[in-house]
Amino acid sequence: MDELSLHYLNTVRKVFTNYRNMAEKAMAQLSDEQFFFLLDPESNSTALIVKHLAGNMRSRWENYLSEDGEKPDRHRDQEFIMDGDTRASLMAAWEKGWTLAFQALDDVPDLHYKVKIRGEDHTILEAIERQIAHVSYHVGQMVFLAKHLKSEDWQTLSIPRNQSQQFNQQMQDKK
Repeated sequence: MDELSLHYLNTVRKVFTNYRNMAEKAMAQLSDEQFFFLLDPESNSTALIVKHLAGNMRSRWENYLSEDGEKPDRHRDQEFIMDGDTRASLMAAWEKGWTLAFQALDDVPDLHYKVKIRGEDHTILEAIERQIAHVSYHVGQMVFLAKHLKSEDWQTLSIPRNQSQQFNQQMQDKK
């Protein structure tokens, strides 16, 4: 594999790691009640988003070089229904999904290699970009919901409000 492709895959690993860490730091701040909390009947709880992302990653990345990324045993609509799910079972599925995603990056034969998602051809590069967009969308929802639920008890995951100048100075001082 060429140098640019290797650099891209390493960048994707960093991006996936950053989004995963952000989601897990947000979830760590939530009680079980908050983890399962629905703002309204049409919204998703953090738990439902975890269930959905775990199902999506398993479907997309398990045997992705030889099987369609939309597995016949995936029931996407069920990912938005709590059915005896516990925080522990959802987090185990979350872990499995991320493990498959990272293993898939290790198995990339070529970024131009064609894989199928819902019967449509995608290069591996396109499949990865699709996954990054999907994960970032839902992690943003999780962070927003956690921040809302924690309110003044929220522990920021980035630069605290009104501290950008101090942060920038610290970054300059490190140089």
